[in-house]
Amino acid sequence: MTLRWGIVTSGKISHDFVNAFNSYPDVGDQVIAAVAARDKSRAEEFGKIHKIGKVFDSYDDMATSNDIDVAYIGALNPDHYRLAKLFLESGKHGKLGDVQFVEVNFGILIANVDRLRKKDLGGSAILDIGIYALQFAQFVFKEEPIKVTAVGELNDEGVDAVDTVVLEYSGGRRAVLNIHSKVKLWNKATVYGSSGRATVEDPFNFPNTLIHVDGKVEEFPLHTSSLSYNFTNSAGLVYEAVEVACCIRKGVIESSRMTHQESLVLAKLMDTVRTQVGVHFDVDDKEY
Repeated sequence: MTLRWGIVTSGKISHDFVNAFNSYPDVGDQVIAAVAARDKSRAEEFGKIHKIGKVFDSYDDMATSNDIDVAYIGALNPDHYRLAKLFLESGKHGKLGDVQFVEVNFGILIANVDRLRKKDLGGSAILDIGIYALQFAQFVFKEEPIKVTAVGELNDEGVDAVDTVVLEYSGGRRAVLNIHSKVKLWNKATVYGSSGRATVEDPFNFPNTLIHVDGKVEEFPLHTSSLSYNFTNSAGLVYEAVEVACCIRKGVIESSRMTHQESLVLAKLMDTVRTQVGVHFDVDDKEY
């Protein structure tokens, strides 16, 4: 059975996902079947660019249609695990020794972008880009931190533009994360162990280069596309589609690569950080 994808929103990350999907030589028996956007003209233009036959101008209509089997929700913090998994496996094999410390920097110039700046849009540096850094630390240590300490800087709307986060884990292990929306940082992630360190190079959130403990530089080329991408190394988005298809065919609703519990821990960490920094949303006052 052909697995049919529906693309929800026609923004930049959705473009990159579809571009990665369509240009990958071995996605298997799955297709991009439809796209939905609030603005029908944008959906139609998106469909024209990517040769998608079915267009919706209502997310509800797509959700209840029989034209798709699975949906890609256009988001700003997609999950990429291929190199992170490889990196962690290197640590498990003892090359790093006893892992004690993780350092992650992520800074890009987006302080004036509405999605980050405006509180009514759910703006927040830790929610927008900090999730990448938090996720990397969690992949390394594989447990919920026992203590979280965060400081930061708020903009005039009370939204965090800068965050520094210290995560403390069992056995005295720590992660330090620097998140910045006002300056461009060297966006790399480094894991330190008793036998050395290994670095996932910039951009660590869309990585294709790993520096091993012995200094060896290993590159993992991504597939090419005839269309350009909006974000660096977005070709890696195709691995989301491959994993989702694998889970659906196995009849499972949870990926072992990213469990429901891991997602909940990340959500809790983001809420903890923004609360400590002083970001308050109206939804925080609601009971569920």
